[in-house]
Amino acid sequence: MDVSTLLQSSLSTDQSIREDATAKLEQMSRENYAAYVAVLNQVFASEQADGTLRQLAGLALKNSLVAKENVRKEEYAQRWLSVEQGVRNEIKQAALRTFGSAGIARSTAPQVVSAIAEIELPTNQWSELIPTLLDNVTNQESALQRQASLQTLGYICESTEPMVLAINANEILTAVVQGARKEETNDDVRIEALHALYNSLEFIRANFEREGERNFIMQVVCEATQSSDERIQLAAFECLVRIMHLYYDKMRFYMEKALFGLTVLGMNSEHQGVALQAVEFWSTVCDEELELQEEANEAFEVGEQPERVSFDFAKTAAPEILPVLLWMLTQQEEDADEDEWNIAMAAGTCLALLAQTITDHIVPPVIPFVESNIQSTEWRYREAAVMAFGSILEGPNPQILTPLVNQALPTLINMMRDPDVNVKDTVTWTLGRVSDVLVECIKPDIHLPQLVSALVLGLEDNPRIVGNCCWSLMNLAEQLSNADDTDQETSPLSRYFEGVITALLRITDRPDNEANSRTSAYEAISTFVSTAAKDCYPNIEKVAITVLERLEHTLSVQNQLIGSDEQNAHYELQSNLLSVLTSCVRKLGKNISSIADRIMTVFLQILNSQSKHSTTKEDVFIGVGALISALEADFGRYLEPFMPILYSALQHPEEYQLCGIAIGLIGDICRALGENAVQYSNAFMELLIQNLQSPVLHRNVKPAILSCLGDIALAIGGQFESYLNVTMMVLQQAGNMRADKTNLDMIEYVNQLHEGNVEAYVGIVQGLATGGKTPLIAPYVPGMFTFLSIVAEDEYKSDTLVRSLVGLIGDLADALYGTDGKQFFQVDWITQTLREARSSRHYSQSTKEVARWAKEMVKRTLQS
Repeated sequence: MDVSTLLQSSLSTDQSIREDATAKLEQMSRENYAAYVAVLNQVFASEQADGTLRQLAGLALKNSLVAKENVRKEEYAQRWLSVEQGVRNEIKQAALRTFGSAGIARSTAPQVVSAIAEIELPTNQWSELIPTLLDNVTNQESALQRQASLQTLGYICESTEPMVLAINANEILTAVVQGARKEETNDDVRIEALHALYNSLEFIRANFEREGERNFIMQVVCEATQSSDERIQLAAFECLVRIMHLYYDKMRFYMEKALFGLTVLGMNSEHQGVALQAVEFWSTVCDEELELQEEANEAFEVGEQPERVSFDFAKTAAPEILPVLLWMLTQQEEDADEDEWNIAMAAGTCLALLAQTITDHIVPPVIPFVESNIQSTEWRYREAAVMAFGSILEGPNPQILTPLVNQALPTLINMMRDPDVNVKDTVTWTLGRVSDVLVECIKPDIHLPQLVSALVLGLEDNPRIVGNCCWSLMNLAEQLSNADDTDQETSPLSRYFEGVITALLRITDRPDNEANSRTSAYEAISTFVSTAAKDCYPNIEKVAITVLERLEHTLSVQNQLIGSDEQNAHYELQSNLLSVLTSCVRKLGKNISSIADRIMTVFLQILNSQSKHSTTKEDVFIGVGALISALEADFGRYLEPFMPILYSALQHPEEYQLCGIAIGLIGDICRALGENAVQYSNAFMELLIQNLQSPVLHRNVKPAILSCLGDIALAIGGQFESYLNVTMMVLQQAGNMRADKTNLDMIEYVNQLHEGNVEAYVGIVQGLATGGKTPLIAPYVPGMFTFLSIVAEDEYKSDTLVRSLVGLIGDLADALYGTDGKQFFQVDWITQTLREARSSRHYSQSTKEVARWAKEMVKRTLQS
């Protein structure tokens, strides 16, 4: 079967034909990639071929070049670069020629060109591409050529690292702005130019620093907002949003001269897309000013001036934009899709951000709107009033809001009986907001009984209402519980616990999960359980048994499921049940032991019955972890049937999430068994080292493996001696990892890796000390201190990494007390690190306490 036939078959309505064609195309790409792309190019470049077929060939070509996952992306790039230069050149030239085609294939050509460019430009290949595109934009008379070239530039600017394009920044900007000017007569060209400008904004920073160039760019964009073409207006407002995000510091002049008025006009536009972007502009202003407020507060705490200042655009514009936002709140659609962003949603979000930004100033203009509309006979105005009130609850001083909330609560609770579902939905959300950010307004003896009753009543309502009722109940449970006292005897919600749980369990009995209502109910049950006081423990035991019975039932019907939809719903239900059961186990601790056998039996049955890729396994593993923590050494009786399952998970690093949880279970088992874990240590160590060396395992799991090595060492103490050498080699290799300071993801990963390293060292030092074998670490001490000094000097250290770091310094000081190892502590970086950890505002109280202890350990060793 030739490529053309396969491409056509890949669109067949017959699933079997479609899947067969797709599989054969994939096989061709694997067996001989060069031949595969060459034959795709023949179809794509042929002016005589059917337009749809050409488009399919182009998309297949593009898809063979791009991937979301970094590993596959690199594989595709290397595969393309291995193709003979002549073949690649032919494909590139054919794609560029297709810019002038009149058919639908032309729309695919920019995607193909930009996909190739993303691979070749960073390797200093295809250097003539950008000049060619720029020449097309500035010198081509063909509107199709100019449009396609601008579209390609936009794609390239979006997908290629800014530093790669920096050398062409001036020329790209000139061509793009020229195409975006109001003098451009072809609207399609102008739209593509604005899209390209949007994607180029990040790497033209140097141009934006120059006032003349900046003025011209802003003039072109502002003029575009006044175009008669809605598409151009929309693209221009999108540019303004991104400019405000990237260049807030440069916007003062333009806000005063034009942007205030233009954006208010945009918010009033009859075109929803334009209005949405104009609102997004002010949401972005608020985001930037909130960040600046935070920076100013941090600078004030240390007696410094902030590097950047807020121009208070939001406060200045509030009198003009607030009336428009409040009007927008009344523009709801009666049967709006919750997943579809609309004017009213955007206005509510912007109003909430505005409240956080201008704080107390939001209250006087909003409250009259609320008071005049909350009793309206028109549901849209009632709903808008409640939305406005709920949106301003975070930001203003609680002392200002408290009397207003106290006054509003009875009205809001009564509105839970409103005849309109949209109003009730927003009322429930607002009650949830009160429960979350102003729970002190809810008086246990005055408001709480009516509030809980109203929310429980809402659980019998529309599934949308159920979801918000569950969220509100969860907020109440979390905010009214004493998080610092996990053993509290009672709480304000204790008397309602049984009734609320009973109502939530009724929801979970529903056969469907419309609007995610059943899942929300299970989440609320988990939260009520995890935040409950001791006087609720008997009821929690009942919940555990009820959930256990339901899990057992899911196993009995598992073989009767028909079709993937039924199976997915079944697995989702099991996950919800497992989540609740895990919360019960964590809360009850050793009190769960009476039904532990039954729980573990169900866990094992699920693990042995699930398909290989089912995420339910992950939920079971999390439940097993909770059971290990609850039973501690008593969990040992379940290890014989569980260990093969655990080993299997560790032997499949490609399922990295399950593998990561399995690694955590090794730590749990070691902590529970202590020295008795030695019987499993050979298998554990072998599998952990294999996974560290696996090219398949996701890198984010590797820090957990390092930490787990420390858990094993801490558990088995002196018996870790036989693993010491190989472990120290592994830790040294991991400690040599460095991050590119321009790559935030890499910085975070290396931080996690170093944290795992330090935790491993802590476990080894403490474990060998417990086993009376501290002298064994002597050969490794210099390397450990070299590693620690590098970590200490890293400016990107996280709080948890610093806490582990100073803890290890203290452990080493304790271990080397009375030896000639005091020399390692007579260095400046030790003193500086401990001082910083004790005094810096960036570190938590627990880190400071560990640092104080470590300081005393170092002092004692130095004086020995």
